[in-house]
Amino acid sequence: MKDINILSVETSCDETSIAIIKNGCEVVALTILTQMDTHANFGGVVPEIASRMHTENITMVLEETLKKSKMSVADVDAIAVTYAPGLVGSLLVGIEFAKTLALVYNKPLIAVNHTIGHIYANNIEHEISYPTLALIVSGGHTDLVILKSEKEIEVLGSTIDDSIGEVYDKVARVLNMPYPGGPNIERLAKSGKVTYDMPRPMDNDSYNFSYSGLKSYIINLVHNEKQRNHEIRFNDLAASFQVAAIDQLVRKVELAFQNLDIKKFILAGGVSANSYLREEMQKLCDKYHVLFHVPNKLYCTDNAAMIGCAAYPLYKAQKFADFTLNAESTSNLDNY
Repeated sequence: MKDINILSVETSCDETSIAIIKNGCEVVALTILTQMDTHANFGGVVPEIASRMHTENITMVLEETLKKSKMSVADVDAIAVTYAPGLVGSLLVGIEFAKTLALVYNKPLIAVNHTIGHIYANNIEHEISYPTLALIVSGGHTDLVILKSEKEIEVLGSTIDDSIGEVYDKVARVLNMPYPGGPNIERLAKSGKVTYDMPRPMDNDSYNFSYSGLKSYIINLVHNEKQRNHEIRFNDLAASFQVAAIDQLVRKVELAFQNLDIKKFILAGGVSANSYLREEMQKLCDKYHVLFHVPNKLYCTDNAAMIGCAAYPLYKAQKFADFTLNAESTSNLDNY
């Protein structure tokens, strides 16, 4: 059977990334150019700056990827690109670039959902088998889904307000920590103890998540402590927040284990790089004898390799996009 090489483009936020993926699982070449240092000056991603930097860098990123792979665009079988969800301006840079490559080299164009891409990052080191439960945790998403097959996804629950990654960043800002907040809070929490009593949102039988209340609680707590000239133990506060935030994820996944016939579970998204989250999910899976997989940390954050992996089932199904493809800031996983 002929190997299928897909050139994939990811520009949904502040990483300009291009990869070549063989057969939906082998990373032939991957380049990621981050804008993190630039946006750190503003305490978060500035959409207009992000799209401009994608425009400046994307050709260079392609050249570097082709150099690593010792291939040309003519050698690949298809061009894949993230079309949703994300920052519209950033997405458009990648989409128009991918359309141009597809047109010039006469290659089929594949539109990939960024969130699905995070799930398929697991395919790089562990082949996804079906059905499987998946938790996607990132700056834009907190979703619990069942992958019934390559073609069918059932959404069990999602965040009703803020995502866990978004709240990590906002809490980090309250604690005077630089962007991105997630890794910094995790680092600070390692030297802290759980001494602050935190609320436990969505402590019910639904599969939905909520993080706005936890965020507001910490903002108010820090404000009140400053007003009273009380010492704020930042490491203890970071530890207390992290335990409360991740406890909600563990509770909802455990609820699914108890109510459904779950044999396999995968973790995905930028927050899945968090070591404490990985440890807690491994403990839970061991308790229920569930097979647990999580991507290498390189593939947890935004990257084009995961987009190439997610594009492969679409290639096999001949689900190609046309040149009217446009960017979407949000998406519905049920329609994948």
